[in-house]
Amino acid sequence: MEVLTTALAAGAAIGTLLIGAAVALIWDIPRTIVAAIMAFGAGVMLATLALELVAESREAAGIRPVVIGFGVGAVLYVGGDRLVERLLSRHDARHRSRNIHSRRGTAHPGGGGAFAVGALLDGIPESLVIGVLVALTGGFPAAMVVAIGLSNIPEGLAGSAAMLRAGRSKRTILGLWSSITVISMVAAVLGTAALSSAPPEVLAFVVSLAAGALLAMVSNAMIPEAYEEDHWLSGLIVAAGFLVAFVMNEL
Repeated sequence: MEVLTTALAAGAAIGTLLIGAAVALIWDIPRTIVAAIMAFGAGVMLATLALELVAESREAAGIRPVVIGFGVGAVLYVGGDRLVERLLSRHDARHRSRNIHSRRGTAHPGGGGAFAVGALLDGIPESLVIGVLVALTGGFPAAMVVAIGLSNIPEGLAGSAAMLRAGRSKRTILGLWSSITVISMVAAVLGTAALSSAPPEVLAFVVSLAAGALLAMVSNAMIPEAYEEDHWLSGLIVAAGFLVAFVMNEL
């Protein structure tokens, strides 16, 4: 039963990439709307990290595994994100040298590839934390699913729009996001299976590691991108997302 719950939760959370992609393939959504969705998702994510992941890990195993796991997760995400950025930049530079006109109208390296790699980089810790929460509580982690789902919609939307501008087919775009969703679901199920009988200290470390990675992602990607479009309004939207998640957690 835990395996099915984990698969459904991960599919619902990561699968919103496909919702964002479908919207981008059908309509031309203003960037300000995308930024607002991203800001709201960031607020929900911040509340979920603080009220659910870190708090529950602290109660289950004490402060030490939380501090270590959170720090390691943040470092791993920032280091991995930086590595991916460098690799994509080198690929983009080589591609431009072969055909300098191939990226006209494309704002991001790889014609949306950076978004796809970023989604996979985010999706693995997101899926792991879903799997661990199911193993820890035995229930469906609704607040975490909502938080992750909201953060993935603008990622799928923006990445799909960039890939469309780069000439990718709709079938290729949907196939890419579907593959990332399936990989993330498998990671969640494997995480549940591997950690279902682990001691509380190990579970707390893994949850905190994923929490640190997610906070780094929110700080480095979601909030700055939202602010770039909505400026001062983004702070209010982030606060609204936090309050909604807080009420959900209390209820």
